[in-house]
Amino acid sequence: MTQLLHDYGLVLLFVFVAVESAGVPIPGETVLITAAVLANPQHHQYSLLWVIVVASLAAIIGDNIGYALGRYGGRALINRWGFVRRYADKALPPSERFFEKHGSKAVFFGRFVAVLRVTAAWLAGLSHMKWWKFFLWNAAGGILWATSVSLLAYWAGKKVAEAVGKYGLYAVIVLLVLGTAGFFGVRAWRKRMLD
Repeated sequence: MTQLLHDYGLVLLFVFVAVESAGVPIPGETVLITAAVLANPQHHQYSLLWVIVVASLAAIIGDNIGYALGRYGGRALINRWGFVRRYADKALPPSERFFEKHGSKAVFFGRFVAVLRVTAAWLAGLSHMKWWKFFLWNAAGGILWATSVSLLAYWAGKKVAEAVGKYGLYAVIVLLVLGTAGFFGVRAWRKRMLD
């Protein structure tokens, strides 16, 4: 498995991030975090710069595929089933107004929220957001997301390795407790923000 990650890690990173960005709920961000940790000099796997570049390109390309699917195939798919069409007839006009007014923000910040990372691109396409506007905000969000997540994971991986090397099992226990508390804290914060 380690050799597979070493040989094809950047390819896997590209595939996972692009497919997630196109609208398939797979763990693209988790793969990005793993790749950034492996870019740590102690692991000697990848260059952090290449992790950021590959993830940025994958996010931009995947989102543009999702946008195209929503724009050119979404309505035909919706019209295929009567019960979906009846719902869409009510939901699409407000969605179109939302994307006309707030589409740039939704595309940019959607990159940082798990559910929106998977759905924002095809919703923008389905709502007929102008492609050039989508592309600019999508590229800005994708580059900032890839850079910030990679740098955070890289730094955290380096600090974890240093702590484990210095303090051994005690560091692992403290890091697990802190990680669990942080996970639930972020989850509660996101839930409050979305409600």
